[in-house]
Amino acid sequence: MNIQLGDIGHIIQLAIAPVFLLTGVCTNLMVLTNRLARIIDRSRVLEDRLDIGYNETYMGELDTLYRRSHLINYSITLATACGLLICLVIAMLFTGDTLNVTLDKYIAAFFVVAMLSLIGSFGYLLSEIFIASKAMRTRRHVRIQS
Repeated sequence: MNIQLGDIGHIIQLAIAPVFLLTGVCTNLMVLTNRLARIIDRSRVLEDRLDIGYNETYMGELDTLYRRSHLINYSITLATACGLLICLVIAMLFTGDTLNVTLDKYIAAFFVVAMLSLIGSFGYLLSEIFIASKAMRTRRHVRIQS
């Protein structure tokens, strides 16, 4: 196994695009975890208020928060799977090129699955945003009528 400096440069060039994609996925994960943290913080406040006394409004908001947290958790799972798959693509690029092993079909398949995971992650995030927006409009509408 005699790897030349030019070969390593070529491998690094091949891995640059997936590395930038990985950076975007990590940024998406930070957004998702921040949204989940806010949901958890709000649900704790409502649960503390419910300890004092039962309130139908708080229960409704908690139900919405639980639905949102499930969607965010699915989104985080898919984004993490996407990141893992991208890391595997990068590893296969290096392995295939250094060992002269043909991994083209595996690299393509893993990349496609990574993109489907990312699409699913964004889909769940969008669903969670729609639910959050609807709940916010509903609470505002209820306050205005009161």
